[in-house]
Amino acid sequence: MANDRLIYMPLGGAGEIGMNMYVYGYGPRGRESLIVIDAGITFPNPDTMPGVDLIVPDFSWLAERRDRIAGCFLSHAHEDHIGAIGFFCRAARVPVFARQFTQAASRRKIEELGVGTELLRRARPYPEHGQAGPFRVTFVPISHSIPESSALVLECAGGRILHTGDFKIDSSPVVGASFDENLLKAACGEGVSALVCDSTNIFSLREGRSESSVGPELVRLFKSQKGAVAATTFASNIARVKQLAEAGVASGRSIVLLGRAMNRMIALALDNGMIGDFPDVVEPDRARDIPRRHLLLLATGSQGEHRSATSQLSNGKFRGLRLVEGDTFLFSSKTIPGNELPVIRTINKLSEMGVRVIDDSAGIYHVSGHANRPDLARLYDLVKPQLVVPMHGENRHLSAHVAYAKSKGFSSLLIKNGMMLDIGNRQILDRESVDTGYFCLDGQALVPGSNGVLRSRLKMAREGQVSVSIVLRGRSLARRHIRVTVQGVVEDHETGWEQPISAAVAREVEESISSTLDDDNGVERLIQRTVRKTMQLRAGKTPVVSVMIHRI
Repeated sequence: MANDRLIYMPLGGAGEIGMNMYVYGYGPRGRESLIVIDAGITFPNPDTMPGVDLIVPDFSWLAERRDRIAGCFLSHAHEDHIGAIGFFCRAARVPVFARQFTQAASRRKIEELGVGTELLRRARPYPEHGQAGPFRVTFVPISHSIPESSALVLECAGGRILHTGDFKIDSSPVVGASFDENLLKAACGEGVSALVCDSTNIFSLREGRSESSVGPELVRLFKSQKGAVAATTFASNIARVKQLAEAGVASGRSIVLLGRAMNRMIALALDNGMIGDFPDVVEPDRARDIPRRHLLLLATGSQGEHRSATSQLSNGKFRGLRLVEGDTFLFSSKTIPGNELPVIRTINKLSEMGVRVIDDSAGIYHVSGHANRPDLARLYDLVKPQLVVPMHGENRHLSAHVAYAKSKGFSSLLIKNGMMLDIGNRQILDRESVDTGYFCLDGQALVPGSNGVLRSRLKMAREGQVSVSIVLRGRSLARRHIRVTVQGVVEDHETGWEQPISAAVAREVEESISSTLDDDNGVERLIQRTVRKTMQLRAGKTPVVSVMIHRI
């Protein structure tokens, strides 16, 4: 139809690293048939989001249009692409298409939230394809740092799109598909209307290295160490974990896997035939009897996650195992932007224990799973897009990617979370863009990031909390019944807090007009103002104040 249009709108991943969720649609304005690519999470900073377990995209816009969603397609099994799939399926109940390994990794996330796994559909790679509404969707094998990663080719009457997902150019990736130029060119046919492309490594100016280059370096390192060696990497990087373990065996060390995620991922890879074998591992309680020079610990927590095996080792021990002076700890990973502080904190703790810490500042023991700048140029030349749309990156990544694409002679637009793009006309639809945010998983509740409870919790962490309980007899105060509890504020060593706060509250209540005391809300506001003023003058704090009013 002449009035049909092809649209694109990211709800997560275009403005941050993580929390990926991308929407495409085709059809008449406001009635487009929609498909979704990925539903990922990111992890909170415990210093700014105390008590929050996970952060997921705000998919309210999609949930309101669930009857128009033809399917959700998962590009690969990293948490920042599938971690929120259970929450999304619970809200929208749409079919989910994924290849075998990604499907297996997603199944548990859907089951845990009580959503039927009948929503899962097995997808097969090119040359096979599936139909979802007006879209023909093809999974194209591509190299990354987890098995069965796929780019997605979307075709409809409005054009053809290549959505790269996360990818790198690697001809020998150890595990998973290699980058196949001919396969990608065949899947893209005579070119694409838009290349929606990974931007993570836009600032890396050298061509990317192959995963297979890491193994020999690991063997040399492990053989040269006299004490125990521990190493961390992303648990989902099956190729790296396998190479670390094989290097440990080659250097005469027994392998210990520490952390549920790493054990789970290796089991998943073996069960689904992604790897044929894995070195024998030793249980942590048996590892205590092995001489330290024959020990390799592979631990979760490369991003400094505070409950991970790496973090607990830096705090003293994990599963009864300790690191001591003379041991070595290797970070075979890249620090994701935003995680620098917890990683540095972990490194400092290990260093204080006398452990030699090796990171990847020299670029020897880690290779990225994302395409560097020269690799992006190679992709442009392969598919010759009419338009380059950067995704998967912070604003600085997206901006730099737009500039780089233009420098190579390609049209490019910066589209951030919530912005809607008309691909055919290459126009940003400002009036149809939406406000985007995120949801926080707080215990068992999924709440908006703007939720007042979360703001109050953060304020309590910074300023403390005061609880005041008073008893009113008619319109007068039973003074002896004022009770004050202060938490999270340094004690006033002269009088304590109860006496000055009680005195201030009693004075304000007794001096207030009678009508104020008839209204519990008015009394509450009066006491809150009084307590905050008192605490500001005496402690420099404005705590959260809760008031309990009893009438007799």
